[in-house]
Amino acid sequence: MEAVSYDEFKALALARRRAFHLEQRDAYGVESEDEPFRRWLHGEPDDYAWHADWLGFVREATAAGVEVQRVRLASVPHSDYIRWGLDVSPLNIKAGEDIRYLRRDLTEDIELPEEDFWLLDDDVLILSVFSADGRTGGFARSASPELLRQCIAVRDQSWERATPYAQYAA
Repeated sequence: MEAVSYDEFKALALARRRAFHLEQRDAYGVESEDEPFRRWLHGEPDDYAWHADWLGFVREATAAGVEVQRVRLASVPHSDYIRWGLDVSPLNIKAGEDIRYLRRDLTEDIELPEEDFWLLDDDVLILSVFSADGRTGGFARSASPELLRQCIAVRDQSWERATPYAQYAA
């Protein structure tokens, strides 16, 4: 595997037609989300400045014709983090991202990979690699044809089964 910086990831995604992301955890603990998540837990207002870079990237990608898609696996009952994600998702959707949710119990026959991933078109696989506690993470490009085939199948199966955000949130 080859490490990929965030800027390299964005450049790779902007050169494609479709950027699909699978998120498998019920909670992440990345430092940049600590304060916004704490505010949400306490019902405090948020200016979403912490999210501006991602939203700008999504707007740039979709304006360039890239479909940006995300499936979030979610255990039921939902964790606080998943509920927070449901509250933040409208910002991503307004920027152009298509977000769907898939209940974890509906994935039992899907051969999920160990890591979250980004699939760019059908030929570039970027793993979202996190520490066990979710505190640190990064991107790594995989050259494994077997893992690429597995992730294409996972994308197709999960996208078909997942519920669009508006319907899921209702």
